[in-house]
Amino acid sequence: MKAVVQRVTRAAVSVVEGDEEREVGRIGPGLTVLIGVAAGDTQAEARRLAEKIAGLRIFPDDEGKLNRDVHEAGGAILAISQFTLLADARKGRRPSFAGAAPPEQGELLYEAVVRHLRQAGLLVRTGRFGAHMHVEILNDGPVTIILDTAEWGNG
Repeated sequence: MKAVVQRVTRAAVSVVEGDEEREVGRIGPGLTVLIGVAAGDTQAEARRLAEKIAGLRIFPDDEGKLNRDVHEAGGAILAISQFTLLADARKGRRPSFAGAAPPEQGELLYEAVVRHLRQAGLLVRTGRFGAHMHVEILNDGPVTIILDTAEWGNG
């Protein structure tokens, strides 16, 4: 699984259907997390990814040092599914998405990450899996962290 984690001042997501756009999620300070699921990813990786996201100390303490996680900072999470994180653009100009999980597996594991984040006591808002969405992000810092469970080994 891959995730792009951005510390935000605020963020919102809207679902676009034809000429209509409807907001489905909004947060104030916290994290926007774009989540991509690779073919072969597991429930264990979803749990580990959620634990890593929840525990990232990327919010400033009273001295301005990045010592607080999103819960300690009183933040929320906006979680968005994004299979394009699995793009392979090494050849040609059209990315291949062959490494992305099939939609059923992708949705199951994306929802597992969201569930684990909520079980950690975090307020989590979401987009809609598989939908065309508009995501507004006011990145704070900017602070952006890329996580890839394939790089973590089995530990």
